[in-house]
Amino acid sequence: MKTISIFMTLFIFGTFVVYTDKNHNEVAAEQNTTMEAFKQNPDLKVATFAGGCFWCTESDFEKVDGVFEAVSGYTGGESMNPTYSEVSGGGSGHIEAVQVYYDPRKVTYTQLLDVFWRHVNPTDGGGQFVDRGDQYQTAIFFHDNRQRQLAEASKMKMEQSGKYKSPIVTVFKDLRKFYDAEKYHQDYYKKNPVRYKYYRWNSGRDQYLEKTWPKMPMNSKSNMERKEKWSKPDQEVIKQKLTPIQYKITQEEGTEPAFNNQYWDNKKEGIYVDIVSGEPLFSSTDKYKSGTGWPSFTRPIDSELVVEKKDTQFFMTRTEVRSKYGDSHLGHLFDDGPAPTGLRYCINSASLRFIPKKELNEKGYGDFLKIFEGNSITIG
Repeated sequence: MKTISIFMTLFIFGTFVVYTDKNHNEVAAEQNTTMEAFKQNPDLKVATFAGGCFWCTESDFEKVDGVFEAVSGYTGGESMNPTYSEVSGGGSGHIEAVQVYYDPRKVTYTQLLDVFWRHVNPTDGGGQFVDRGDQYQTAIFFHDNRQRQLAEASKMKMEQSGKYKSPIVTVFKDLRKFYDAEKYHQDYYKKNPVRYKYYRWNSGRDQYLEKTWPKMPMNSKSNMERKEKWSKPDQEVIKQKLTPIQYKITQEEGTEPAFNNQYWDNKKEGIYVDIVSGEPLFSSTDKYKSGTGWPSFTRPIDSELVVEKKDTQFFMTRTEVRSKYGDSHLGHLFDDGPAPTGLRYCINSASLRFIPKKELNEKGYGDFLKIFEGNSITIG
């Protein structure tokens, strides 16, 4: 991320924000991540990959079914407790990397290797996409000899696939010491979705991946399964299913009255789904009282199920929010929300259907009970 333009850097991080080096207490707290992960699930295994910007690598792996958590950090160098400024400057010898905690009963190390190859350019020895320098090179770090054997076999398979015109230059190394990155880097794609998407698109990563893997899924989950599960009905069905106000808002980009809608002051635990398709969109755990008179959320359950579009109606420029598969108009996104994201998803109640926590199993959304237990979820 070091070589992004000054404008882009300020947009991503925020103007005049100063980051300080980690103190000893912060380092100790971050390195407890491993202990906490294994306490929650002692069957977890660990894999370590470097794929350029760790925001992107972390995001890609956390979408994989069977991955408990991915942690951004630094490894490969000699200095102790490196900071982001030291690593991004290229002087520490460390590489931006991600440690992946996964359940081997659900996903294998070989499958994780497949995910890795499909989310990087392994023929680029000078970095990854817009991020240049050895600190952004691709690498696989081994926790044992078995991982090395599987990685070498996987690399050979990729070389024989004919996918690349240039040699694969991904570095293979034994893992020595992994340092968690600063707290603001962890789950960056969740905390700062607008800025993350802006960075990722401008980096050229997804354009390269779509060109290289045109017939392959961008992650291990099937987009086709999602589309079938939460598809948009025919217009006649929609007209019969929705009330006039629900139809006007979801299909004709309408707006309901503030303080006079179903969910603006709803305080019950549960999730909010698209009234048209049923795809899960928002959780009560991310809902807050914004004072606007509409339901407001700091983030969606899964950013992939929410589409953002430029809206230039009424002589202003705003960010419209729509559901991915139902293509329903939901509301708008604003950059004036509270921590941790700083975002406000301002949503029309008429676009939503509320599923109380106690009814999630009955309604087919049992997997989302994990939200209320403080655990990450997998949507598939």
